[in-house]
Amino acid sequence: MNPRLPYVLLFGAAVVIFILSCMLLSRGRRSPGCESQPRSAEKTGSRSQSLVFADLTPEELVQVVRYLQGSLGVPLVDASRAKPSDNCIASVDVQLPAKAEVLQFLDAGGARPPREALAVLYFGNQANPNVTEYVVGPLPQPTYHRDVTVQKYRRKVPYHRRPMLGSEYEQVGAFLKAVAFAAAPTFLQEVFDYDGTNVAFRSTAPHGFRSGDRKSWFVVFQNVSGFFLHPVGLEVLVDHGSLDMGQWAVSRVFYNGQYYRDMAQLESAYVQGRISVEKVRKVPPDGDFSSMRPRAPWATAFPLQYEPQGPRYSLRKNHVAFQAWSFAFGMSVQTGLRLLDVRYKGERVVYELSVQEALSVYGSNCPGGMSTRYMDGSFGIGRYSSPLLRGVDCPYLASYVDVHYLAHSQEVRTIKNALCVFEQNLGSPLRRHFSNLQALYYGGLVNSALVLRSITSLGNHDYVWDFIFYQNGAIEAKVHATGYPSSSFLHGDGLRYGNRVWEHTLGTIQTHSINYKVDLDVGGVKNSLVAHDMAFEMARAPWNPEQQIERPRLTKRVLDTEDQAAFRLQSKIPRYIYFAANSKNKWGHQRGYRIQIVSFAGDHVPEASSMERAISWARYKLAVTRRKEEEPTSTSIYNQNDPWTPTVAFADFIDNETITNEDLVAWITAGFLHIPHSEDIPNTATVGNSVGFLLRPYNYYDLDPSIYSHDGVFFTSEQDFTACEVNPIACLPKTASCSPNFPPFTYDGFKNMSRL
Repeated sequence: MNPRLPYVLLFGAAVVIFILSCMLLSRGRRSPGCESQPRSAEKTGSRSQSLVFADLTPEELVQVVRYLQGSLGVPLVDASRAKPSDNCIASVDVQLPAKAEVLQFLDAGGARPPREALAVLYFGNQANPNVTEYVVGPLPQPTYHRDVTVQKYRRKVPYHRRPMLGSEYEQVGAFLKAVAFAAAPTFLQEVFDYDGTNVAFRSTAPHGFRSGDRKSWFVVFQNVSGFFLHPVGLEVLVDHGSLDMGQWAVSRVFYNGQYYRDMAQLESAYVQGRISVEKVRKVPPDGDFSSMRPRAPWATAFPLQYEPQGPRYSLRKNHVAFQAWSFAFGMSVQTGLRLLDVRYKGERVVYELSVQEALSVYGSNCPGGMSTRYMDGSFGIGRYSSPLLRGVDCPYLASYVDVHYLAHSQEVRTIKNALCVFEQNLGSPLRRHFSNLQALYYGGLVNSALVLRSITSLGNHDYVWDFIFYQNGAIEAKVHATGYPSSSFLHGDGLRYGNRVWEHTLGTIQTHSINYKVDLDVGGVKNSLVAHDMAFEMARAPWNPEQQIERPRLTKRVLDTEDQAAFRLQSKIPRYIYFAANSKNKWGHQRGYRIQIVSFAGDHVPEASSMERAISWARYKLAVTRRKEEEPTSTSIYNQNDPWTPTVAFADFIDNETITNEDLVAWITAGFLHIPHSEDIPNTATVGNSVGFLLRPYNYYDLDPSIYSHDGVFFTSEQDFTACEVNPIACLPKTASCSPNFPPFTYDGFKNMSRL
């Protein structure tokens, strides 16, 4: 016997055991990682051209501030600590070039328009305080500025119309604690256990009842998580109109259904036992019922979405390309998310698609609630964009974009992951048919769409803003509402204004109206507005004249003027209304894009109201006007604080001008009525709370362009539907068996949050 044989056998056994162990262990290992496929080539020019719409970079924002500090000849205080009597820079944003200049550059090889900024300045430290807007350029090294205030608004902007800075909110809060509350120490301590830190304030707007007022109700809540649902019954009206903060005063006080001249009168009445006190149970810091803390432990993981061969879209700076779509995007400090130069198959469909305003009108039997009409653009829809949470606010593997802004401070702030882009399988076919008559076949198309999303957190409300791009050439603008419901202290006849949602909490009725600007360029800049609908007509049956048939027929109408194209909120609107091009499709029909609105709006503020003109855009579910550079937005940030003399009144846009074969803009309002109910506690769910509109091709193409999508599926009964070359879906088990590379979870949402 070979003396080395036992060692050889032992070595062989060890090798076999090692191999078997590896095989057993490999069964529990994750699948191989996904390998991204190379993306189809993009035209570099389209990306670089999109930069004409790009938001300002942090470096550009810094340069604008430095230029203004050195060029205006007046001291500028940092807005984060400015008093009303100071001069300061309130905000800086990009100034988009005129449309004619941009089109000359994009389409005709013209010069790139100069890059400029729009700076809003408050001049409180001068003889005639006012708000002034300057265009500053060219960037990145400014050499000039020009005052455009009168050009834009036909007059100077009075100082009292200025949106409140974060510093002013802080100053009023300090006044309430140091001056107003000091006049009622016994009441506050015995009724609320007040210790200087356990209350939170929420202010109302507009500030008063007439032009020039700056009086705000400050509603008092327990200072806990979700404080919006913990009113204590105390509200204080502060007159903070004077530029001298020493002149600020309490104008009125409300407690548990009764009004008092000031806090001293409330204190006196309490000490004398002449007040009906409603003690509110003190809740823990987490808010108890208002806490967002889950009530159930984490269980199995929820479904995840990923691209097994990598993203099928391209995101480069402010330019996105997805299949046949391409567009530029940006984020306005005031109005939020906007799209520009939207193209399908290389042809521009939309020049601008942007949010304009979000209005909420409250009802209550408490003064703060009944007087609230928030115009969110004044606070900053873009400024209050929220950092997005991977896997919840957007799919985990979405692409995320940071946003930089300068407002209420001279410091440039960054909102991490403020935008997300992702492709989403909507879980239903875009179109399909199963034929079980004569020929047997199946044909269908995956409904996979691209989504661009941002979320705004404005006080208690959160708005989820979506722009969605479908493979059949349709675009959808959608907004979901969530966040905390508004509330008042429940007393008296409070149930006339909402539902009771907790012991002392009234969920108050409110309307929400969202306004969009849609500058459609269908087959070119010149369009007309056409309405198609139906009507029943009575006819004799040709084959049996004794019988009648009620048959639907197509009605057609060209809307020639702005007055004809302005549809009131509750009025009937043609069911097919579209922008028509000067060109026709193969079948002789005018090429068009249809506007289809999804809305369940509450009633509009009565037009007899002294402030209605400031929100007159909300009169209309749809209004189409001739596009004018001097009518860039449907409202103004200055309307909130002086709605009685609005800086911009949308109703003036509609002056019966002809809109046939012109450059047109559609102003679309979608909204909803919210009557809070117990299921809104602690948060309002997005389910059923989405409104918006679609832009859908109507005879724009000769057939559905999605027939050319690479995602189509078709096979007959005579084919092997398990073969990959016949049916790509059959290959998914192999294609999608890989495991995606999930980046580590991070969240920077609590950085740079010193905003008011």
